[in-house]
Amino acid sequence: MSDASTTTVTLTKKNAEPITLTAEAIAKVAELIAAEGEDSLALRVAVKPGGCSGFNYDMFFDSEFASDDIVKEYGGVKVVVDPSSAELLIGSTLDFTDGLQGAGFHITNPNATRTCGCGNSFS
Repeated sequence: MSDASTTTVTLTKKNAEPITLTAEAIAKVAELIAAEGEDSLALRVAVKPGGCSGFNYDMFFDSEFASDDIVKEYGGVKVVVDPSSAELLIGSTLDFTDGLQGAGFHITNPNATRTCGCGNSFS
């Protein structure tokens, strides 16, 4: 017996949430953009081939966007992801921690089947 109220949503570049940011990540990214002094900057999150496990995460500030880029805004911070990277990132979360063990950004990716010890490489 099927439930008639169940719907299937196909993720497209218009509605995809390839990566979300925690409140801590939003605050840190906003702080770093403010330090750059350029309001047009967005955080670009990308996945590149390489690393010990097959893919590496790449994050940098960008002010140029392609027409097929996915642009989302979280608490005033724009995040840009190219379509190829978005497929590998869907459902991921970017967090920022600052503690005794060090400070840094960390991506939790439910699509990663294997990660390396450095945390920057996955497959």
